[in-house]
This record gives sequence, C-alpha cells and structure tokens, in this order.
Amino acid sequence: MNVALCRVTLRLHGVHSLKEKRGIARSLIARVGRKFGVSVAEVEDNDLWQRLTLGVSCVSNSAAHAGQTIDSVIEFIAEGRGETEVIDYDVEMVTVF
Repeated sequence: MNVALCRVTLRLHGVHSLKEKRGIARSLIARVGRKFGVSVAEVEDNDLWQRLTLGVSCVSNSAAHAGQTIDSVIEFIAEGRGETEVIDYDVEMVTVF
C-alpha cells in the first residue's frame, strides 16, 4: 500500500474574516475531494484568515498513481479561481505493509 501525503499552504486574497475563509475552505475541500477521490482537511493556520493550510492524502496500490494524483491536486488548486495562491507545498510518499 502506498500513501501520498501533501501539505499545501495557500494565501487567500480578498478575505476579511474567518467566516469568508471557512466558506472558501469548505468549497475547495469539497471540489478537490470529489474530483480526485482524495481525503482533504484543513490542518493548520485555523485562526489566520488570510492563510489556509490543507492536508491531502491519496492511498493506492501504485506509488506512481498516488504521486500523479497528488501532482494533479496541486495543479488544480494552483489554477484556482483567483481567490487563492499556492505559497508552499510538501509531498511525502509512504509505503506500508
């Protein structure tokens, strides 16, 4: 079993409250999860309204597939809707069993 883990840090433009941030986060998490079949959650920076850090994981029997899926997720998030900017991301591959 291969697991690809990714932490993506985004800058949110034009956001002036935690309520606005939560709306963007919920929408992005739902879109990424539906489109790529990955698990996504807000993992850091919970009280900062202009920064969003997401954790993304993909489990696969192929390390190449898991890595390609995470790369596609990062590209999708980077293309965005103009309200977000990817400022950093880290990817780690883990093989278990």
